[in-house]
Amino acid sequence: MKILVVGGGGREHAIIKKLKKERSDLQIFCAPGNGGIGEEALCVPIPATDLNHICEYAKTQAFDLVIVAPDDPLVAGLVDKLQALGIRAFGPTKEAAQIEGSKVFAKELMKKYDIPTAEYAVFEDFDVANAYLETATIPIVVKADGLALGKGVIICKTRDEAFEALEAIMKDRQFGDAGSRVVLEEYIEGPEVSILSFCDGETIVPLSPAQDHKKAFDNDQGKNTGGMGTFSPTDKYTPEIQAEVEEKIIHRTLEALKSEGIVFKGVIFFGLMLTENGPKLLEYNARFGDPEAQVVLPKLDTDLMEIIDAVIDGHLQDVHFRFNPEYSVCVVIASGGYPDAYITGYPIEGLKDVDKDVVVYHAGTKAANGRMYTYGGRVLGVTGFGRNMKEARDAAYRNVKKIHFEHMQYRTDIGIK
Repeated sequence: MKILVVGGGGREHAIIKKLKKERSDLQIFCAPGNGGIGEEALCVPIPATDLNHICEYAKTQAFDLVIVAPDDPLVAGLVDKLQALGIRAFGPTKEAAQIEGSKVFAKELMKKYDIPTAEYAVFEDFDVANAYLETATIPIVVKADGLALGKGVIICKTRDEAFEALEAIMKDRQFGDAGSRVVLEEYIEGPEVSILSFCDGETIVPLSPAQDHKKAFDNDQGKNTGGMGTFSPTDKYTPEIQAEVEEKIIHRTLEALKSEGIVFKGVIFFGLMLTENGPKLLEYNARFGDPEAQVVLPKLDTDLMEIIDAVIDGHLQDVHFRFNPEYSVCVVIASGGYPDAYITGYPIEGLKDVDKDVVVYHAGTKAANGRMYTYGGRVLGVTGFGRNMKEARDAAYRNVKKIHFEHMQYRTDIGIK
């Protein structure tokens, strides 16, 4: 069987590792891939956002399946284009991916179908939004409507910070067209929990809960990033909270999509906040989270290809999901300066010294002349496992310390909270 995985980060490496572990007969290609992925799949230098080139390549190579993993090509409609060519594809259509592609669409869906979320207001005009901020309750959250590499959500603790964020998004267009509309959202507090779920349009199956760490530095300081580490499971997600989330958020979302005539086939990511007033939904993603996939997929003992086929063919209810009881902790190693300006091209040392029971997922790496080099903001994700959180955390950090490149940075508190 011949498969193309679209994307080139840690999430894609996690998908490929799981597929390879379960199906040794698979021929896996990846576009564009990265240095680490290249050790397990054939990488082809096609950007994930070059939809026409990917479609042409997929047709020429006659792939049995294309897995579209990142947000940009999903929101741009790559799955639709592949399906129009008769190519079997995993991931939501452009219409379904709106739940991530537009925060306005997502918030309005939550409001219409009584899915618990923070209060909000939507603005297309900078002056009107600016006037709203004059009297809004502070702190407040300023969100760019469209995709912004996980950085378009700015928590503003002062009114001046809110004005600056609004100007950066709507006037300076820091995130391009993603900032043509903004959501100004009530600030809520509590532990954040991520739930990845497979969905075939009729059935939805949540996976093990994870807790992400978005801020760049220890103790949740610094700017938002794409994610500096995560762990699974979390004791914050009690059976009582799980039952409430599944009833009021997960299954209500599926019914909302069906009521809107939207068939969602793929992975729905629910970004939750467990507040004093109950769990509330912060956001949807229309794909595996990154780095959540690096801790959740290893806990899934069911064959991933079986699940993918069931999602595409609409018989997810027939799949028996099995999860192992291990704890997993992923620590992201980033380039110095990330998420702001950073330099790449540094040689990475120590990868061969990592323990065999620890997994290193490559996110921003490039292989050249027999060596591995940094090639992105988030470079590696080191995932450790254990019978409890301490064992998993110790395994991850013990091996992070074996790896080195110039100006590397990472958080030292992943798994503590």
